[in-house]
Amino acid sequence: MSESFYKAFEDRYRGSRELIAERLRAYLPFIAPLAALYAPAAPARALDIGCGRGEWLEVAGAAGFEARGVDIDDAMLAAARQRGLAVQTADGLQTLRALGDASLAMVSAFHVVEHIAFDDVRALIAEALRVLQPGGLLILETPNPENLVVGASSFYRDPSHLRPLPPELLSFAAEHAGFARQRVVRLQEAAELHGAPTLGVAHVLDGVSPDYAVVAQKAAPAAILQRFDAAFDAAYGISLGELTHRYDDQAARQRGALDTAASHALAALDQLAAVRVSVIGLSVHTAQSRTDVGAAEARLAELEARMADHYARIAGTDARVADTERRLAEAARLQHEFNLVLASRSWRITAPLRNASLKAQRWRAALRGADLKGRARNAARALGKAVLRSPAAKRAVRALLARMPSLQARLRELMYQAPVAPGAPPPATQQAADLSPRAQRLYVDLQQASDRKET
Repeated sequence: MSESFYKAFEDRYRGSRELIAERLRAYLPFIAPLAALYAPAAPARALDIGCGRGEWLEVAGAAGFEARGVDIDDAMLAAARQRGLAVQTADGLQTLRALGDASLAMVSAFHVVEHIAFDDVRALIAEALRVLQPGGLLILETPNPENLVVGASSFYRDPSHLRPLPPELLSFAAEHAGFARQRVVRLQEAAELHGAPTLGVAHVLDGVSPDYAVVAQKAAPAAILQRFDAAFDAAYGISLGELTHRYDDQAARQRGALDTAASHALAALDQLAAVRVSVIGLSVHTAQSRTDVGAAEARLAELEARMADHYARIAGTDARVADTERRLAEAARLQHEFNLVLASRSWRITAPLRNASLKAQRWRAALRGADLKGRARNAARALGKAVLRSPAAKRAVRALLARMPSLQARLRELMYQAPVAPGAPPPATQQAADLSPRAQRLYVDLQQASDRKET
């Protein structure tokens, strides 16, 4: 992929510098105490891997860090160089390996880990732990596959993405490497979802925070770690479990409202029964009461119409709730199966086998379309006829076939089945039709000679 193509792609879908910088300020509660921790001696040093245009370098610099960045895409660094930021074209993992132990306060990589193999992700985490100072932070941001639209669609819009990383996997990788603590920070969800909106299926599918980060901290004395407790204890973003739980609660409230409507409908039915009794009683009274009977019947018709409307609304809402629950369960099942297939080792291992199988199927289809056996039979018959026309060839073939009885029998059978040469009259009897081609020709010649003699 050319550098110019990917830069144009990033400019289209990544967002403006101002937008990205504003989003990155969400990490200030974590990094502000870190800058203050090392500021008295010297500015806290930070390395940003895959820095691109340099938005994070500017945010970290404003927070008090001496920040520099590396990126393998030289075209992406042009904007950072224009702003005088400390950047260089280099591989992030190699850069980390060249640094000394406990030489940095912070290592960050925004939207990098989804572009590299998972073994390289683990190596990056391990090297970051080695170069960080006590209490230092590692920040890894990536698309959130808990968002079903991200995990099944928009993640693959970037052709350089390898596979989505679930939050639990990336968080465990940091824990397994030896970081003292880590926090999943979900990001970029719609602000309205933090209120109490009416949730639809679209919210469940696409409302979960589209990005997340794992913020991991290296071990340090308790007095140092306490400065970061507020940031690590705070709640961030919206998870798929939280959103589906809210959706289920809303559906339960809606079912409660339906139950209330049904109760009202039953009360209306009781009123209807009472009106019917009144109508029956009025019918036995004098003709003067007929006006009251008409009014009661009108009231009765009105109550019946309202009751029918209640039942129709209840049935329609039940159907919509059932359909919504079915579609949500199916979407969650498909996402789970999709992630399992992509994460499986067999999917990667069997890729060459699938390609070979497809090519074999195409060859078999091509071979089925060709009548190879029929062509071979015709060629054998033509060769046999040529041998029969040459006495020398015939003697040579007979001497050869005398040593190979099975082949001689097969060729004899083949020649007996051969049709008479084009233009020759057909055999007059079934007995003549069973003769060899040569005998058939002799038979036809004798028949024609006999006909001429009679004439």
